[in-house]
Amino acid sequence: MEITRSSDGIILSQCHYFLDLLKRANMVSTKPLTSPMVTASKLSKHSGDLLVDPSEYGCLVGALQNVTLTRPNISFSVNKVCQFLHVPTIVHCAIVKRVLRYLKFTLDRGLHFYSTSPLSLHAFFDANRIGCLDDRRSTDAYAMFLGHNLIAWSSKKQAMIA
Repeated sequence: MEITRSSDGIILSQCHYFLDLLKRANMVSTKPLTSPMVTASKLSKHSGDLLVDPSEYGCLVGALQNVTLTRPNISFSVNKVCQFLHVPTIVHCAIVKRVLRYLKFTLDRGLHFYSTSPLSLHAFFDANRIGCLDDRRSTDAYAMFLGHNLIAWSSKKQAMIA
């Protein structure tokens, strides 16, 4: 975790961790992307052929879970690929690589905490209906801001089917 002081607050980032992750995945020279995932894509445990060695997939997904501490904007994508740790396929691996390419595009970004910010609380909530083709459960997500500062966020699959 890197903390950088700016004139209007502090920035938490993980730039060196991202670079190490890109090196570990042999993706340092890949072309960056401007979005972490195509939101319209419906993933299933039957999407594509199974990976021969799923251990690399598990390591990369675990590392991406650590990245969500300073990059909540990839929480939805990481949540999606975590759902297939027990049966990863080539399609799921392609999504993980897409998230890594997005991180390469946004390498210098992080969480910005402003030192002067209004004391207004804003909450945003979103849910997709039947987002998972395998168990027909929806995914909920929220983000809460105190002024300009992000103070809480989550993206998770619902516990039961409504």
